[in-house]
Amino acid sequence: MTDTAPTPDPNLVNALRALSNPMRLQMLRWLREPERHFPMGAAVADPAEVGVCVSHIQAKAGLAQSTVSAYMAELQRAGLVRATRVGKWTHYRRDEQRIADLVAELGQTL
Repeated sequence: MTDTAPTPDPNLVNALRALSNPMRLQMLRWLREPERHFPMGAAVADPAEVGVCVSHIQAKAGLAQSTVSAYMAELQRAGLVRATRVGKWTHYRRDEQRIADLVAELGQTL
């Protein structure tokens, strides 16, 4: 008997790979409610509109800047977050539409 199921969408596989790391998953959770998890008084831009500065994510995670940048780049490649430059800083926010699409696609795939 052969498997005739279609090959999984590479975008779905990339998103699941990005979410397989517990810290990347936690960062995505924090970004869901940035006002709850990050200091808003120190923000140089509106977190709801632009996102959270990578330095604030780094401080909360307690990881090296290079590690946080690599983790956020992986989430961005998977389409789960959007990056915006404000001066020399990169801000990240969730891509809610992509996350909703991913959840729907996962439901159909499984």
